Amino acid sequence: MAKKTTNIVRRFQDKNIKIFALGGLDEVGKNMYCVEVDDELIVIDSGIMFPDSNYGVDYIIPDYTYLKENEDKIVGLFITHGHEDHIGGIPYLLRKVSIPKVYANGIAITLIKNKLSEHRNINANIVEFGDDSIYKFKNFEISFFRTNHSIPDSFGIAIKTRLGYIVHTGDFKFDFTPLVRHTDYGKLTRYAEEGILCLLSDSTNANVASMSASEKKIGESIKSIFSQIKGRIIISTFASNIYRVQQIVEASVKHNRKVIVFGRSMEKTINVSKKLKYINAPEGTFINMREFTQLPPNRVTILSTGSQGEPLAALSRIADGTHKHIKIMEGDTIVFSSSPIPGNQEAVNRTINKLYRAGCNVIINSPLTDTHTSGHASETELKIMLSLTKPKYFVPIHGEYSMLKKHTELAAATGINPNNCFILDNGDVLTINEKKAAVTHKVQSGDIYIDTNNFDIDNQIIRERKILSDDGMVSIIFSSKNNKLNKVPNIISRGFIYVKGSTELMEEIQKKSQDLYETYYRSTKRFNQNHLANYISNALTDFIYEKTEKKPMIVPIFMNY
Repeated sequence: MAKKTTNIVRRFQDKNIKIFALGGLDEVGKNMYCVEVDDELIVIDSGIMFPDSNYGVDYIIPDYTYLKENEDKIVGLFITHGHEDHIGGIPYLLRKVSIPKVYANGIAITLIKNKLSEHRNINANIVEFGDDSIYKFKNFEISFFRTNHSIPDSFGIAIKTRLGYIVHTGDFKFDFTPLVRHTDYGKLTRYAEEGILCLLSDSTNANVASMSASEKKIGESIKSIFSQIKGRIIISTFASNIYRVQQIVEASVKHNRKVIVFGRSMEKTINVSKKLKYINAPEGTFINMREFTQLPPNRVTILSTGSQGEPLAALSRIADGTHKHIKIMEGDTIVFSSSPIPGNQEAVNRTINKLYRAGCNVIINSPLTDTHTSGHASETELKIMLSLTKPKYFVPIHGEYSMLKKHTELAAATGINPNNCFILDNGDVLTINEKKAAVTHKVQSGDIYIDTNNFDIDNQIIRERKILSDDGMVSIIFSSKNNKLNKVPNIISRGFIYVKGSTELMEEIQKKSQDLYETYYRSTKRFNQNHLANYISNALTDFIYEKTEKKPMIVPIFMNY
């Protein structure tokens, strides 16, 4: 692969085909991919990502600057499926960028509408596409093919250009005994026969060798587990894994259990799925709190959020003993019908240990207890997709760097020229013309942080919060008269060091602060507090780092009498 450019472009004027991502590369989440030709731009998905560390941040979304500056080119936003990492950013995108139409199917439409209803004055022109829908634009022709995933109505997208198809797989797996519909293999082979210019393919499980188990097999395993449990069952899974939820409901009905749901996201998704007939159960299967308290333990299934160890989710609060309605009882069995996503293993382990300590039986996914299967293709399935589509160029998407790297190795193993495989970073622009493909430019990309009130948080604030969290703060209070110090500075430390055990260091910081102030006072004719604050902060940061290898936030405070 050629060396990547750092040349950032704000607007393209040529007619070459361009493929780039604003999110979803070298990360799991905030998926957003773009295809641009001449004066037309297609956006695929608009997701969020959950932060590894909080720092007061609820979500991370892509930087939409390029889309805002080129919104006159956008012909539409096309949604592959209804997971948060693919639709969660839509309200924030629509707040910033004019999108003429949002194309989606089935349950994704209802989930998008529910999401928009939580935001004021944000509307979308939503168009429902079908299996056979084709949308024609000046430079593109868009069609769709069904895939198997952990949520209904999942699709890949085929973009026909003058040089051939650009195929975006969406999130997919090959399930040969699916609960509902098969992957549309026929369409994939037809696209291949016409010629696939470039394949963009899901890389999440590229490092997993074994083929993903069928969702049907997991359902049978869950029913078997339920048959062996005598007490209360508390089972946790992804709220958006609607097929799994349906199988949990079926297992509960088979073993004469009622189902109560805890967790806002789970309640919302189940309500949507029941309306669309994706979750079906006899009347009275789902119960409320009053009915729940009147039933014996062996008649109850508690369906809960928190399979990823999220601190505020229902299962985490149950484990902590802080849940308002559920306290651990003797004989309770906790079933994790999930596997930790990258970065969540530690949080999940903490929750599991707390549940064991509380006296629960805990069942997690393992070769002996199949309680979960991934919705993403493993190594074998990825090679099948590559062999079916036979693309000229290949771009692995949706995954951390190791996943993208492994996926390119799989592509080479199936016969794709390694020089035609491109591992991109967010913002890298792959330009394709009649002669070649190359990474030629970059567009602006990055992370935008969203807090609880749905406000953007400036990156500088995040950096400051991180410094406070990691190294603490040192405040220096300078008292002066006519800008001349009249006593030694007062030092206040918070989260930096234990003051009583560090008297010598605190005295050194105090003396250094006084020297810096007096040096500035003697050397300047125009006293400026902002300049002085920056001068002291920079010098003290270096001084303290030499002494402690820490970089606390330095806050000079001036009191002039």
